Amino acid sequence: MIFVLLVYYGLHQDFWNWTSARPLVFGFLPAGLAYHAVYTLGASALMALLVRRAWPAKLEAWADEEAD
Repeated sequence: MIFVLLVYYGLHQDFWNWTSARPLVFGFLPAGLAYHAVYTLGASALMALLVRRAWPAKLEAWADEEAD
C-alpha cells in the first residue's frame, strides 16, 4: 500500500504539463487542469480504499467499550 501511495505522489508532480496549455481537452480545458481533475478523482478513490483497508476497527471497538 505504501508503494501505491508513493507512486501516486510521484504522479502528482506532472512536470510534462508545465510548458504548454495545449492540447485542449474537450476543446476548452487545458491538459494540466484536466490531468489534475482526473488525479483528484483518483485521490478520492485511493483515500476511500485506505479508509476501508487501514481503518483501525479494533482500536475503535476498544474505545467504544471504554466509553460504556
